[in-house]
Amino acid sequence: MTAAAPKPLQGIDPQTLRAWYHDAQEIAVLDLREEEEFSQGNIFFASCLPLSRLELLLADKLPRRQTRIVVVDAPDRDLERAAARFNALGYQNVWLLTGGIGGWQEAGLPIYTGVHVPSKAFAEVVEVKLHTPAIEVGDLFARQARGENLVVIDSRTTEEFARNTVPGAYGVPGADLVRHVRDLAPDPQTTVVVNCGGRTRSIIGAQALLNAGTPNPVVSLSGGLLAWRLAGLTPEVGAARIPVRPSSAAGEWARSASDHLAGRFGLRLIRDADLAVFRADPLRTTYVLDVRRPHDYVQGHLPGAVSVQGGQLVQETDSHVVVHGARVVLVDDGDLSRAHITASWLVQLGVTDVHILESGLGDGPLEVGDRTPRVVGLQKAILQGDAGLLPAALNEKLGTGEVIVIDIGLAAAYRSGHIPNARLARRTELSTLLPAIAAEKQIVLTSEDGTLARLAAFELGHSVTGSVDWLAGGTAAWQRAGLPLAAGEELLIGKGGTDAWLTPTQRPDPAAAAQEYLDWELGLPAQVAADPDVRFSIVAVGEHLKQAS
Repeated sequence: MTAAAPKPLQGIDPQTLRAWYHDAQEIAVLDLREEEEFSQGNIFFASCLPLSRLELLLADKLPRRQTRIVVVDAPDRDLERAAARFNALGYQNVWLLTGGIGGWQEAGLPIYTGVHVPSKAFAEVVEVKLHTPAIEVGDLFARQARGENLVVIDSRTTEEFARNTVPGAYGVPGADLVRHVRDLAPDPQTTVVVNCGGRTRSIIGAQALLNAGTPNPVVSLSGGLLAWRLAGLTPEVGAARIPVRPSSAAGEWARSASDHLAGRFGLRLIRDADLAVFRADPLRTTYVLDVRRPHDYVQGHLPGAVSVQGGQLVQETDSHVVVHGARVVLVDDGDLSRAHITASWLVQLGVTDVHILESGLGDGPLEVGDRTPRVVGLQKAILQGDAGLLPAALNEKLGTGEVIVIDIGLAAAYRSGHIPNARLARRTELSTLLPAIAAEKQIVLTSEDGTLARLAAFELGHSVTGSVDWLAGGTAAWQRAGLPLAAGEELLIGKGGTDAWLTPTQRPDPAAAAQEYLDWELGLPAQVAADPDVRFSIVAVGEHLKQAS
C-alpha cells in the first residue's frame, strides 16, 4: 500500500503571523534549523526546535497536538520534509511563513542574531530601565585585593560554577539567590556582587535581590567572566562553595521577601485540584515546571513535572515555554521563594498566565529519579523496525571492514567520546549523504542513547537503498560494554559538527569573540526598542519591599 502524501503546509504572510502572535489563541513559532544556523538570523519570538531531533523534543515542548504551529524556517529550506515529519507525528494545525526568514526581512521586519534573544534582551532592558547597579571587573579585583567587605555570588548553574568562576565566589543558581543571601552576607554593610558568564544572569540576579528588598548594597559584575578574562585575570577552576540549604533565619527572610514580591506582581497560587483541571483541559497547553535544583528534583518531584531551574527558565524562556499563550505552573518546595522570584520575571517577560502550586510538591506521591521524556513516534519505530545491533555484534562487524558507523548525535557528545572511526553527520542530511559514502557497505547509525539512531534508521528504511541499521543503546551502550571511545573531531561529513551555537570561549579567537558577544548584548535594548512585537512589561518594584528585612 502506498503511503498517503503528507498534507501540504498552508502559507501565511509576515503580517498575518504578527497578528496571530498578538491574538488570544495559543501559537508556537518554530525555526527547525540547527541552533548554529538559527543564531545567524532569527525572528524574536521564534523557538529553535531542530528538525534533526524533533521527536525527542515535541512531547515536552508541544504536548498538545492541536496547537497552532507556524514554521518559519527549516534546514536547507526543505519545508516538504518538515511537513511530512509533523504530519507523521500527528500535528495537523501547521502553517508555513511564506518566504521564511528572507520573506520576513523583505517585509521590513527585524531579524536578530544569537540565541535566547528574548531573555537576554529582557535582562539588558531591565538594567537600562531599573538602573541596576554594576561594578567593573578591575574595581572588583582591586576591592578583593584590599580585603573589603564584599561577597561574590555566581548565579549560573552549579556545573558552570565548578568549571570556572570569579575567585572566591559562591555558587548559587539564580532563583536560589534570595534564599541564601542572608547567610552569605548577614552584615547589611557587605556588598553583594552577582556574576555570571557574561552579563544577563548577573543583571537578573542582582535585580532579583534588589526587588526582594535585600538590605545590602547589591551590584552585578559588568561583563562577568568574559570581562574578567578580557582584563587578563584568571578564573578559579573547580570551586565547590555551593550552599545547599539556607539557615532557618535566612529561609524565613526569603519567604517573607518573596511573599511581598508575589503580592506586588499579583502572582497566582493554585491548589492540586486546579492543576488537575489544567492538565485535563484539551484546549490549552499547560507546562508544569519544577524550578528547584536538579538534585532536589531527583530526590522527589511531582509526577510529570519537567525540571528547569528557575534562573535557567528566565534565561532561556524561549526553549521551555515554546507555546505563546500557554499556562505555566511552577512547582517548588514548601518555601515557594524560587517560584515567586521566577514567576515575577516571567510575567514581566510577557508570559502572563503563570501560576504557582500552593502546596509545593503537591499532596500525592512523588516520583524519584530523573525523568525520561516521552519520544513522539518511537512506538511505531519499535513495532515496525528492527531491534538493532548489540555493541558486541557491531564491534565484530567493524573488524571485517564491512560496516561504516555514522553518529547523528550532538556534536558536543561526539567530541567528548565516540565510537572509533565513526563519522559525525546531521540526521537531516543522511538521505543525500548515504549513497555517496559506500553503497556496498552496511551503514550503522548511532546516537547518545540510540533513540535518535533508531528513529532515523526506521525513517531511512523506507527511502534509501542498501542496509541501514542502528546501534541498540547507542554510544552509551558501547561504552558500558567496555569498548573503546575516541575523542575530538575525527571524521565530520556534510555539516556534521556545526549544530550548536558556540560560546565565545569555544570559538577560535576567544578574546575577540568575547568582546563581540558583550557588544552584542549591550546593543539589544536599542534593537528591541524599535521592534513592535516585543512585549516586555518591566516594573519598578519600589523601596517598600526593603521592609521585609
